Amino acid sequence: HVQLVESGGASVQPGGSLTLSCSVSGYPWSDTNSNAIAWFCQAQGREREGVACLYTTSGSTYYSGSVKGRFTISRDSAQNTVTLQMNSVKPEDTATYYCAAHVGGGGTWHAAWLYQYWGQGTQVTVS
Repeated sequence: HVQLVESGGASVQPGGSLTLSCSVSGYPWSDTNSNAIAWFCQAQGREREGVACLYTTSGSTYYSGSVKGRFTISRDSAQNTVTLQMNSVKPEDTATYYCAAHVGGGGTWHAAWLYQYWGQGTQVTVS
């Protein structure tokens, strides 16, 4: 059973940086399927949106257009965590950020319905 726990959310000024961490347990890191761990964000009154994705078998990463070049998703193998490094943050990045895991391959990385496992979320406020 996959469990995800996010941490690192905080209030930060525009232009600043923040690192979110997702502690991952029970995830099939050795699986050859196109499994993925992604970060989603949900601002108040808006739908949950894909921010960044890491396909854990291939190492491929994908980003939404609004964060490409500013955010980086990566895995710390020793800690079994997936981090989201957020640089040059903007007020519009304010949202609750969720870590999600998809096991089994297929689908489009930014489709929230694809992910079977979710963390509880961590709040990021940029102001």
